[in-house]
Amino acid sequence: MPRRYDPERRQRIIDAAIRVVGEKGIAGLSHRSVAAEADVPLGSTTYHFSTLDDLMVAALRQTNEGFAKALTSSGLLERTDGDLATDLASALGEWLGGDRTGVELEYELYLAALRRPALRPVAAEWTEETAERLSHRTDPVTARTLLALMDGICLQVLLGGGTYDEAYARQALARVIP
Repeated sequence: MPRRYDPERRQRIIDAAIRVVGEKGIAGLSHRSVAAEADVPLGSTTYHFSTLDDLMVAALRQTNEGFAKALTSSGLLERTDGDLATDLASALGEWLGGDRTGVELEYELYLAALRRPALRPVAAEWTEETAERLSHRTDPVTARTLLALMDGICLQVLLGGGTYDEAYARQALARVIP
């Protein structure tokens, strides 16, 4: 039987891995669970991703795009003027105001890097790239500090199950900006 041409299979597997982690957490992620979710043969998942870490790296790269998209769509990374604290608090509100499942998933994969060294470079990539882009609005140390504070605010909102307080975020971010 000739091999079926399926150029989207790799992407479907990544999307399926993200759904599996979203539904079952990292503990529910396996080649078998992803193959079932993607409706592909088990061998396809191991062909494209020889280890679960390889699959998680691809999933983390894709989910890292969530907040990056919020920052990019806000235009704050390109602007050189305006109130940076207000801009960042607004972008954070847009991200947290959307689908919380995606935000939770991004953090779950991000925090998985604590136990899975293969994920650490990917987790760090986003921070480095975003801090670099943000550095044109402030100095590099402040940019990294702002990102760390925003991570903390996000985690507090997610773990506390509360609502995002944009005014509080703006005040906290403004205290960091020289």
